[in-house]
Amino acid sequence: MTDTSPPSPGSANRRSAVVTQGGNRAAARSYLRAAGMGDADFKKPMIAIVNTWSSVTPCNMHLQGVADHVRNGVREAGGAPIDFNTIMVTDGISMGTPGMKASLISREIVADSIELAVEGHQLDGVVCIVGCDKTIPAAAMALARMDIPGLVLYGGTIMPGVVAGKEISIQEVFEAIGAHGAGTLDDEGLKAVESAACPGAGACGGQFTANTMAMALSVMGISPMGANDVPAVHPSKKDEAERCGRLAVELTIKGLNARQFITRESLINAAVAVSASGGSTNAVMHLTAIAAEAGVDFGIEDCHAACARTPVICDLKPGGRFLASHLFFAGGTRLVTKRLAEAGKIVDAPTVSGRALFEEANEAVEPKGQEVITDFTRPAMARGSYAVLYGNLAPEGAVIKLAGHEIESFEGPARVFDSEEAAFDAVQNGKINEGDVLIIRYEGPKGGPGMREMLQVTAALKGRGYKDVALITDGRFSGASYGFVAGHVSPEAAVGGPVALVREGDTIRIDVPGRTIDVKTDLSGRKFEPPARPASHGVFAKYAALVSSASQGAVTIPNPPPAQVREAK
Repeated sequence: MTDTSPPSPGSANRRSAVVTQGGNRAAARSYLRAAGMGDADFKKPMIAIVNTWSSVTPCNMHLQGVADHVRNGVREAGGAPIDFNTIMVTDGISMGTPGMKASLISREIVADSIELAVEGHQLDGVVCIVGCDKTIPAAAMALARMDIPGLVLYGGTIMPGVVAGKEISIQEVFEAIGAHGAGTLDDEGLKAVESAACPGAGACGGQFTANTMAMALSVMGISPMGANDVPAVHPSKKDEAERCGRLAVELTIKGLNARQFITRESLINAAVAVSASGGSTNAVMHLTAIAAEAGVDFGIEDCHAACARTPVICDLKPGGRFLASHLFFAGGTRLVTKRLAEAGKIVDAPTVSGRALFEEANEAVEPKGQEVITDFTRPAMARGSYAVLYGNLAPEGAVIKLAGHEIESFEGPARVFDSEEAAFDAVQNGKINEGDVLIIRYEGPKGGPGMREMLQVTAALKGRGYKDVALITDGRFSGASYGFVAGHVSPEAAVGGPVALVREGDTIRIDVPGRTIDVKTDLSGRKFEPPARPASHGVFAKYAALVSSASQGAVTIPNPPPAQVREAK
């Protein structure tokens, strides 16, 4: 007979009981019985397994199998698994096309859909299985927003491709496009790189955005240490998936909600790890967005401060030699965390594994002779991997990528483009000169809409052999981009930000030590005249109407925290 008594306030199924318990919930139970549940299941904590599986990309194509093992872990720990699927947009496929406008927007859709599925069925806990870039912060944003027990499991990195005996990643494909356009790589050579770069399941292989955020969530404590490091095709991935299923039930039984792990201190720890690993500048926006969802006082200045005190100690692509799979075999996030703890760069904090961060770090094993992870006595780069700059071009901030080069300042004439396509065509047609500063605008959150990544352009510059070109945009950069590039310019051009007033030939000055990004022209007499563009429609119009600035994380929640701005000296 079905138990009709209400659950106790501290019971692990206190949320789902409003669906499963009592005579007036008979209709709900009838549906659940049809889906395979029975009386015993109605007394268990119901755990949502939210999957971003898709057959369109190697990043997510294996996640159905990962979910099988998570489900087993949930059952082993006494929970009832409930499966949902949500969307994903593949950056690698959409890059350089109008489809890339959907990428950042998908982050909000994924977060919203997780919330709706879990809240709509009043489930007790959550495991979010993620792959391609935006699904990772989206999962953390949803957990922060709902503040219920849960964790994030990353499907893992891809293994290296091999061409002509050399290990490569998707980064080399985009650079090969530039070389092909310059005529230094023939059709056969391009196809050889294209065919070899992605050998199977897993997300982009360097310390690009997916692997950067996977590490960040582990150090933040919302992913169990070690689980995200395991490559997609490694045999131990199934063991980590089962562990995550068990942990989700344990968190639910103990009533440990997400905001007990997503705190100001843990977000700062994550920002430090991003810098130490030479990670993606997208992390600045994503960490700020997670903080906004959690109601935590944390923003771009906190990211800058974390980076300013944390040199790069990982020799990882895009600026270094190694890939995320190499990092796994070299000691992984645990060893990076141990280095950070020993140097006093991070503070101890709880994690979803049930153990403190430093306890996890102390279990690091360093293989003899590994070259991927150094230490702070001999860093891979003496400064952090990014910085936040301000000036008359970006009063609310811009994020500059520092990994992969030692440049500290740049001054040159502006080459102004009102879209990514226009800039890419100019590069591929040899119309850019050494010393130029490319300005790509109207690609911000509202202006895109969707804030596309400029990897197509940055890779083309590298592939064509440019050595002395800077790039500034109100859009974003892929984690695979490197060079002297500054993005997230705020306010963006579409809302009348100063970048909209720059003209061809204006002198642009970027000073990293001084933290300034300026146009050496008085802009006060210029009028804002946005270019005529087709009106957005559907979800793109909705996003443009709701989205905050990049300096606020480009979130769509009402009343996000105000953007942090550098205090005047």
